[in-house]
Amino acid sequence: MITHRRFKNTDAQEVAALVRITMLTTNRHDYSRAYLENDLKSLTANDFIQRALQFHCCVFLDSVTNHIIAVGAIGPYWGKTDESSLFNIFVHPSYQGQGIGRQLIGVLEQDDYFTRARRIEIPASITALPFYQKMGYTFKDGIETPDEERLYRLEKFNHASN
Repeated sequence: MITHRRFKNTDAQEVAALVRITMLTTNRHDYSRAYLENDLKSLTANDFIQRALQFHCCVFLDSVTNHIIAVGAIGPYWGKTDESSLFNIFVHPSYQGQGIGRQLIGVLEQDDYFTRARRIEIPASITALPFYQKMGYTFKDGIETPDEERLYRLEKFNHASN
């Protein structure tokens, strides 16, 4: 059984390890090892603790193994109250393709940062682009090419917000 809860600081090491293995396994077909290693420099345990102060971060756990198998966060887009952004969405490679990413996005889209926002943005990796498109996210400003960080800027408009 899969459960979810808010991130705790004691999760930080396990989350950083999950992100590392996911990036080096899943994203290796679209990015060089050097690119991934450079990106991972800002995805340490301490970075996740600091981000959790600003964002709502959620972890998914396999209740059999009691290990974190997915993580994701949502927070204000550059401090705005009417726009939010999704961050650090990762599902362990051995759990991908089982609907956990879809569940994770569903949980984040129930969060206050999502429901209050008229627009939600996500910087999407080349690897994750098809997944986010299936979740209803479209190219920001119609730009269908990756930016200088080799990420797509996607957005979704929340018609349920005020």
